[in-house]
Amino acid sequence: MHALGAVQSQDYASAKWALAQRLGEATDADLDRDFNAGRILRTHVLRPTWHFVAPEDIRWLLALTGPRVNRLMANYNRLQELDEAVFARSNAALARALKGGAHLTRKELAGVLQDAGIATPQLRLSFLVMRAELDAVICSGPRRGNQFTYALLEERAPAARTLTREQGLAELVRRYFTSHGPAQPRDFAWWSGLTIADARAGLEMVGGALVSQVIAGQTHWLAADAKPARGAAAPVVHLLPNYDEYTVGYRDHDAILDRARVPISSVLAHVVTVDGQVRGRWRRSAAKGEAVVEVDLPESLSPAEEDALERAVARFGRFLGMPLRLLS
Repeated sequence: MHALGAVQSQDYASAKWALAQRLGEATDADLDRDFNAGRILRTHVLRPTWHFVAPEDIRWLLALTGPRVNRLMANYNRLQELDEAVFARSNAALARALKGGAHLTRKELAGVLQDAGIATPQLRLSFLVMRAELDAVICSGPRRGNQFTYALLEERAPAARTLTREQGLAELVRRYFTSHGPAQPRDFAWWSGLTIADARAGLEMVGGALVSQVIAGQTHWLAADAKPARGAAAPVVHLLPNYDEYTVGYRDHDAILDRARVPISSVLAHVVTVDGQVRGRWRRSAAKGEAVVEVDLPESLSPAEEDALERAVARFGRFLGMPLRLLS
């Protein structure tokens, strides 16, 4: 996660699986423990959606991207009669209620705000809580059963770094193109919610850490020490979750998706990739009392690809801590 900068996580369960596939044999239970302990935080940052971030990175990321997200939310806030005065009162009320290590659910935060004289119909509450996250007042706390809680950011991440805007931009650009490259400035702008001008400014600041490469007539950027891709001896299959960085982290998907064979809408779902190419969808379900992974593939796999798919299903089963059967 540190290498990626941030990982989209509005679907908490799926985002844990996205992390686990990049962390060797990490399990669902491992990541729940890390989340509850505050080693992984979840907040609104980058585009106006939730992301997992490392606690040491949360402050400078919010300082860099929060103002941009707030500008994007301005019209929605006005429709809910939310202005800077209301946000100041709301942030102060939430900070008082959470001080001293309190962890409150969304419903409990609504009660705090109502007691402070701030109306909290559902959509308005969402914007009030999001603004408190973007203003670095609150972030995720440990889960209470299946419920999410919120905590004071200053208590949850006391060692969070602060950077100037220029330092933060250079750091995020370096991490993005190192972990997602080859990629274009427009990909960074889409992923981060910042501008293409920001991407270009960041590329100038990182110096020799990144290098450019022309691919299909377009200039892409990647880490200067990136190793050339080598073909694997056997097919490599991944069961990627919805909103995985491999699919959602780029402006377009022509490099990983043949639209004549697989619909473009597939990239927002759980996808099966074979040697980096999206080949179809998958889902976890129950059939006759057992847990199964169902795949929907427009074209048949080769025997070697079928074996690789079985291994991917087995890895998912180890992550969940239960046996899974492939159903195709």
